[in-house]
Order: sequence, then C-alpha cells, then structure tokens
Amino acid sequence: MNTNSVQFFKTEESKPIPEDSDIIVAAWNLANPENIGKIIRLAHNLGASKALFIKDKEAHRESKIKKTAGFSFNQMAWEFISEEEFRQTLNSGYELAVLETCDGSTNIFTTKLPKRIVLLAGSESHGIPENIIDLSTCKVYIPMPGGCKSLNISNALSVAAFEWYRQQTAE
Repeated sequence: MNTNSVQFFKTEESKPIPEDSDIIVAAWNLANPENIGKIIRLAHNLGASKALFIKDKEAHRESKIKKTAGFSFNQMAWEFISEEEFRQTLNSGYELAVLETCDGSTNIFTTKLPKRIVLLAGSESHGIPENIIDLSTCKVYIPMPGGCKSLNISNALSVAAFEWYRQQTAE
C-alpha cells in the first residue's frame, strides 16, 4: 500500500475554495513557537491567503518555528502584527470569527461561517481579550464530548478552519 500523500493527492481531487471566499488564519499572543509553526503549516494546507500572529513584538526563535512549519515556512504568507494592524485587517472586507468558549458562542458545526473570514484563536493560557471578542461577528466553539475540555490551539484552529472549508465547498 502506498501511503505517500503527495502521490495520493495527485489522483484525489480537492475542491478549490470558491473565488468569493477567503480565509485568514490568526492567533492571539502565542507563547509556543511550535504552535506558530503548526498554524503556518495548517494555513498552507488549507490554501489560506495568510496566517497572522498578533503580538506586540516577535520574541520567538525563528529556527523553532521553521522546524515545525517545514516546507510551509517559506511558501506561506505569514507575519507577526500589532493589535492596531490586526484591527486594520478587519476593515478590509473580512468578518472576524473568534474560536472561543465565551458567552454567546455557538457550536461551530451548526453555525454558518462567513465567506471572507479572519478565524482567530487565543493564546494557550489566556484566550482572546474581551475587547477583541467584541469586534467579532461570529463566536464559535468546538463541542467536546470527552473528559478533556480543551484542545491545543493548532488542533482547534485545524478543526475550525476545515469546517469553514467544508461549508464553502459543500454542494
């Protein structure tokens, strides 16, 4: 049995993201450089237009990010930006959807997600600040029926981003 993903996807078709849809994958104030690398790779896998990391200043060793991001490190558009720059992104035709367990959040699998979306998840320990949540048009959570009620940020963004993709390509 051949388990090479490059070979596999040469024969298996993936539906393209519709032209009127776009996703920016974003993370708030991350502490772990491995999570940053994983999110860069996720954004590249998904075909996102970019990955944004909102933080006052980049304080991570690039080598640790690159190790986890792999090939995607140089192939995917990504950057560290300030909160002010992030707010400007929201004024460029994208709706903010926050992935957060907060008042008013709804199950991601039963919520219609925006076509042009900035999908934002919060830091590993503090989540997303309330003033940023207040800017969102959509608050979603991932249901967790098991005993643990949290996911690693890169895993949570993966679930949410591919749910957005599923919704955009559903017939």
